[in-house]
This record gives sequence, structure tokens and C-alpha cells, in this order.
Amino acid sequence: MTGEQRFLLLLILVGALATVLGLVSRRARLLPYPVVLAAAGIAVGLLPGGQFPRLGGSVILLAFVPGLIFEAALTLDLAELGRRMLPVSLLATAGVALTVLLIGVLTHLLLGFSWASGFLLGAILAATDPIAVVALLRRLKAPSGLAAILEGESLFNDGTGVAVFSAVLATILSGSPSFGDATVRFLLITLGGTAIGLAVGFLGLVLLRFAEDAPLEILATLVIAYGSYLAADLVHASGIVAVVVAGIVVARYGTRLGRLHGPQLLGFWSLLAFVLNAMLFIIVGAALPAWTVLPVAWLVVATFLIMLVTRAVPVYGLLALAAGRGQSIPWRWRHVTFWAGLRGALSVALALSVAGLSGVDSRVSAVAYGVVLLSLLVQGALLTPVMRGLRIEAT
Repeated sequence: MTGEQRFLLLLILVGALATVLGLVSRRARLLPYPVVLAAAGIAVGLLPGGQFPRLGGSVILLAFVPGLIFEAALTLDLAELGRRMLPVSLLATAGVALTVLLIGVLTHLLLGFSWASGFLLGAILAATDPIAVVALLRRLKAPSGLAAILEGESLFNDGTGVAVFSAVLATILSGSPSFGDATVRFLLITLGGTAIGLAVGFLGLVLLRFAEDAPLEILATLVIAYGSYLAADLVHASGIVAVVVAGIVVARYGTRLGRLHGPQLLGFWSLLAFVLNAMLFIIVGAALPAWTVLPVAWLVVATFLIMLVTRAVPVYGLLALAAGRGQSIPWRWRHVTFWAGLRGALSVALALSVAGLSGVDSRVSAVAYGVVLLSLLVQGALLTPVMRGLRIEAT
């Protein structure tokens, strides 16, 4: 069997497996779909003999993540997000910085990672994942304010988290890692991604203005989503930030053009997100087999516990600050926000991108992958019972 035939076989098997798992998830309502997919990814990774081609982290980021993030931005409740912008912005900025700092310090002091590797691991695990969180929220009957906080945080801190990751990795690869160098790189990467996202988003609105039927509208939004990522990536800015900004620009101003209300457009993006989400977890399992986690299992468990602790600090601290500024954030919402801080396939893609890089601790990618699996299997599987226990009723 040729390499091309093996790749086609992989796509066929992944599609068939994702369909079966979707049916299983719909029957077992307490088991969210991303959790089922994560378990399937583990099983695929354990298949003997390396039967399937394995995609690298950069390919996964380029092919899958822009579509998933653009769909999440396109379907945001912008009115509710505007009312919850203070807690969202605090979690997506100060929250990410605190998480990276705390994970970096604690993994260095308690687990023996170098400062550079600890902060790199913190950057990989800093952002909650909209690919996982949004999919779960759509299965649960979450209040609109809580959903806006979780979806907004997940979307925005993906941009800031990946920008921090890019800055930390760049300063490590430079051979002389330093906090000042990483900070400057972060600002340049973030500002560059924001500028490109704004430019591509408003240029895309021009395309949408002349798109008078659904197929052209769909094609224009595809160009915006993947074009913004590629344009930013070519100049070494943050592609994720660019996609988030472009998606919000289109969602905010596209409705004024009389666009983005058609069921065909939203139906296409919903289907695309479902397909990409289903394939991503399984392909990642094949790219980074679960057996690579076994030699560092104790580090994985310890880092997962550290991640939970470091999630609690910004959530309860920053949401208390937002509540003191007049925002109504019930304690039940704060508990759910803490527990729903899942890490997902985006973190795994970042971990894959550093696997095998010279100058990077080889344990970082394996530990990050193991923590993501624990996050999905433990936090994800218990999210519905937690919400029911807090009397946030689930469907």
C-alpha cells in the first residue's frame, strides 16, 4: 500500500470511527463527545506497527485549528460577550500570564524542569481550548452569561496563550532564553496577529458585500479564516490571534451587510467544525501515541494537579475582582468556570510542534499530551455531574 493510499485509508477510518463515536456519545449523554474522541485517540495511538502516516503539529495547526476557531468566533453571542467583557478579558490576559508563571515556577521547583522548560510547559497548558469547551457547552444547558464567559475566555486566551508559547519557544531556540526577550517577542507576535486579523477581516467584508448567494459567502469566509492564519504565519506573527480577530470582525460587521444569517452558511461551519473536531482528536492520537506518556506518568499526574491549582488562582481571584466591579458572577458560575478549564487538541498540537526539537526538553511534549488526556478524561467526563450538582441543569 502506497503512502497516499494509507493516508486515504486513515481518513476513511477516522470518518467512520468518528461517526460511530458520535452515535455512542448521543446515546450516553453523560459522556461528552470530546471525551469519547480522546479515548478513541488513545486507542488509535496504541495500534501496533505504525500503520498510518503521522501528521506534525504545524500541519495540525494549519489544517484544523483555523477552521475550528473561526467557527467558534462566528457563533459567539457578541451582545452577551460585551456584557461579560471584564471577566473574559481578565481571564484571557492576566489569567494566562498567571497560569504560565505559576506552572513554570511550580514545575521547576517541584518537578525539576529547567526554568525554560517549565515556562514552555506552562505556555502549552495555559489556554483553555474552545475546541473542547464549546463542544461541551453546546451539549449542556448553560446560562447565557456563563456560556459567554467560558466561550469568550476559551477563544481569546487561545490567542494570548499561543502567542506566549511562540515567544517562549523563540527565546529558547535563540540559545539565550530570557524573560525580557520573551516579553518583547510576545508583544510583537500579538500586535502583528491583531493587525493582520483586522486587515483580513475588513477585506473579507468587501468580499462578503458582493457575495449574493450562499456558496460564495461560504467560500469568502473560508478564505478569511485560513487566509488570516497564513498571512500572520508568513510574517511570524500569531495566526491564532489573527483568526480570532478576523472572525470577530466578520461576526460583528457581517450582519450589517445582511450576511451571516443564512442557514446554509452557519450549517456549513457547524458541519465543518464537527468533522474537524472529530478527526483532530483521533489523528492526534496517531501522531503522539499514548505509550510515550508511560515513562513520565508520575510527572503527568503531578503536572495535572499543578494545572488544577494554577487554574483556581486566576479563576477565583480574577472573577472576584470582576464581581467587585459590578459584574454579577454567582459562585456556582465560578466553580463551573474552574472545572470547565479543559485543555484540548490545541495544546496537543503545540506539544507536537516541539517534539524532537533540539534545545527543548523531550519530556515536555509527552507530559503536555498526558495532561491533556487527563484533563479531557477527568474534567470532561465529570463536567455534566458537576453542573448538575451545582444545580446548573444539563440537557
